Formats: sequence, C-alpha cells, structure tokens
Amino acid sequence: ALSSAASDVYKRQTIYSDNSLPIRAKTVYMYLRDRSDKEHKCWPGINTIAAELNCSRSTVKRALHDLEKHGYIRRLPRYRESGSRSSNLYVLVDN
Repeated sequence: ALSSAASDVYKRQTIYSDNSLPIRAKTVYMYLRDRSDKEHKCWPGINTIAAELNCSRSTVKRALHDLEKHGYIRRLPRYRESGSRSSNLYVLVDN
C-alpha cells in the first residue's frame, strides 16, 4: 500500500492526466484536497468554493458532478440538528 503522501502524489498525477475531466473539475478537486483532513474529508459550502475560486455556483456544481461521476469524490448530505440541510461532506476517493 502507498503511504498517504505517496498516495496524494499518485492521485494528483492521475487527475492531471485524466483528459476526460474538465479543468473546472480538476481545480475544484485541488481545492477540496487542500482543505481535506487526514481522512480525506471536508465540507465547504458551494458558495465558499465559488467565492474562493472566483467562479460561479453553477460551475462548482458542474465540477462536483464531474468529480463524482468520474469516481474522484463521494458527496454525502449533512443535516443540522433542526433537520435542515447543511453543506455536503466531500470524501476524496483513493482509486
């Protein structure tokens, strides 16, 4: 098995060379990776991602869809105690 650091390098090389993945998705993946914890999880809101990457909410949504479709992330809903939706939990998938 690869070490965590080696796994990160391999994943970056894989995503960089994935020509079927739009640049918007690669950019959002790197954003999520930079903000993920040791378990490869993070939970930024779409508005936060869009603001920090200087792009639209719809671009972020398309990128997240691309990443999920290609198997780079899993997106899990999160809920507040009141039952209302919170930001999603994003898990970076080790291929």
